[in-house]
Amino acid sequence: MANYNNFQSDNFKHTKKSSRVGTNAEFNSPVKIDDKKSNSFDKNLSKWIEFVQWSKWFPDLFYDLITPEKGGMRLDLDQRVFLRSMSRFVSTYGVFPRGFGKTMIELMSIYHTCIFFPDITIAMSAQTRENASSISEEKHNEIIKWFPLMNNEIVKSSFSKDQVEVIFTSGAIYSVLANAQNSKGQRRRRLNVEESALLNNTLFKDALEPVVNVPRRTIGRLSAINPYELNGMINYLTTSGYRGSDEFIRLSNMIDDMADLKGKMVLGASWELPCHYGRGETRTQILAKKDDPTTSAISFAQNYESRWCGVSDGALVNINKLMELRTVGRASIMPKKNREYFIGADIARSQSNNNNKSAFVIVEVERNSNGTIKHVTVSNIFIPPNGTNFNDQAMFLKRLDKHYDGSVTVVDANGIGQGVVEELMKETYDPLQTDPFDSWDTVNTDETPQDGVGLLKVFSLKAQGIQTDIITNFIDFVESGRLKLLVPEKMLDLNGKTQKGTKEKESDINQIKAAHFQTDQLIDQVANLKLVQKQGGKLGVDQVVKKTEKDIWAALAYVLYYLKTYEDVKKDEVELNYLDYFFS
Repeated sequence: MANYNNFQSDNFKHTKKSSRVGTNAEFNSPVKIDDKKSNSFDKNLSKWIEFVQWSKWFPDLFYDLITPEKGGMRLDLDQRVFLRSMSRFVSTYGVFPRGFGKTMIELMSIYHTCIFFPDITIAMSAQTRENASSISEEKHNEIIKWFPLMNNEIVKSSFSKDQVEVIFTSGAIYSVLANAQNSKGQRRRRLNVEESALLNNTLFKDALEPVVNVPRRTIGRLSAINPYELNGMINYLTTSGYRGSDEFIRLSNMIDDMADLKGKMVLGASWELPCHYGRGETRTQILAKKDDPTTSAISFAQNYESRWCGVSDGALVNINKLMELRTVGRASIMPKKNREYFIGADIARSQSNNNNKSAFVIVEVERNSNGTIKHVTVSNIFIPPNGTNFNDQAMFLKRLDKHYDGSVTVVDANGIGQGVVEELMKETYDPLQTDPFDSWDTVNTDETPQDGVGLLKVFSLKAQGIQTDIITNFIDFVESGRLKLLVPEKMLDLNGKTQKGTKEKESDINQIKAAHFQTDQLIDQVANLKLVQKQGGKLGVDQVVKKTEKDIWAALAYVLYYLKTYEDVKKDEVELNYLDYFFS
C-alpha cells in the first residue's frame, strides 16, 4: 500500500493543470483544481481518492459499508482474511472444506474488483462451463439479496446453461470459463480457478495460464498500465486432493514463495473453523458422517479435514496419469453396439463387515481391427450391500451379465470367493423373473456345474502366485492410457434427456450418479495403495490408510489381468494360397 501511495504521489506531481477530473483520470490521480470553476465534487476529490484506496485495500469493510441495517451478510474473521488476501496478493491458494462458503467469498471478491477497476475482465473457471455458470448464478443471487446496493453497480446480468455475463457500470465484465482446452485463446485480466485440485498442469500451462497474459489499461487519456496493479492475478480455490499431484506440487511451491515474500498467499482450514462460526453443518452432523461406515476415510479427509491424501513416494501409479484417464462423460447403464462387456468381481465375506465389501466392475472393450484391445472403459461399478450372501451375489452377477450381454465374469476365487463361484455353477432363481438363470461353467478349471452342462462364463481367478502379474498389468494399462475412467461426479452433466430426446428416468439418473461416485472411490483407493517390493522380486500393495478399502481396485485389476492374458491377442491371419494369384 505504501508503494502504491508513493506511486500516486509521484504521479500527482507530473499531472497537467485542469479545471475538472472525471473517472478517466490515470491511476485515480487528482489534478490541480481551479477553485473558481470547481464544484463540490472537485473540492472533495482528494477524499474520494482516499475512499477508493481504502475500499480497494479493505474489501470486507467496503461490504460492511453497504450492508443494510436489517438482514444482510455479516462476515466472520476468517472470511475477512480470505477476502483481503484475494485483493492484496498476486495469487492466493485457498484449501477449504465443504460448507466454508469459499465460493461466495470468491464471487464477492470478483464483484468488488469489478467495481473499483474500470473495464477489467475477470473469469471464474470450473471443470465445466455448466458447473461454473450454475455456481455463479446461485451466488450472484445471494449477493444481490444480502447487498441490495449492488444493483446500482450492475448494468446487466445474464445467466444460461453454460454462459455468464455480468456487466458493471464501471465497464468491467465477469464471465466463466472451463478448465479445458476450449478456453485456449481466451483473454481476461484476472482468473479464479474453482476445484483446482482436479487440474492437470499440462492443461493449465497450455490453456489457462495464458488467459491473463494481457494486463488491464487505465481508461484515461494515456491508457497506461499501472505497474502497482495486480495484473495477471490467478487465484486457486479447492477442497484438497492427492499428494504427489500437480496441484499438490503447485501448493507446496506457493508456500515456499509465500515464505520468500513473493506476493503469494496460501490459506487453509478444516471443517472446525466454519463450524466454530456456525456456518454449514453442525459438529454433531459432521462427526456422524466421519463415523458412518459408508463414508470413505479419504473422501472425508479431503472434503472436511482439508488433508491431501495418498502416497507421494512409492505410489502404485502416478496419480496425475490416473486422473488424466478420467475422460468418459457418462456411465453406460445400457450396453453399446459393437462393444464387448466383461465383469470383474472381488468377493467379501457374506456376513456384515464395514471394512470388507464386495465390488463388481463392468468394463467395456473396444478392439483394434486386428482383434487386439484398443481401450478398456470402466462403464459401471456396483457395490452390493454388506451382508449379501453368496447366492444373492451370484444372482446379481448373472443379472449384470444378462443386462450387458457379458462375455466373461472374472471372480476372485481365493478363499471365500470360491463360494460365489460354486453358486454361479448352479441354476439361480431370481424373484424378478419367471425362468431361472442357467448354470455357468468355468473357462479355466476342471470344475463342472451342478447339472453337468453350463455356459462358459466364469474365469475362476486364483491371485496367489500371479499377484505380481496382476499389479504390473494394471500399471501398464494406466501408463499406456488404454484404460478409460468416468469423469468426477462433480463434472457430471445431467441434462435429463436421453439421446432420443426423451426425459431420463430418475432411477437411471441415480444409477449414473452412483457409477461416477464409485469411480471417485476407485481413485481414492488407488491413491491409497503403496507398491511393495517383496522377496524374490515379487510385488505387492499395502494400504496407507487401513480404513480405505481396495475392493474396487482389486475387481478392476482382476478383469484387466484376464483381458491382457486371454483376450488381447491378434486374430489368426488368413492363410494365403499363392497359387490363386497365378491364374487371377
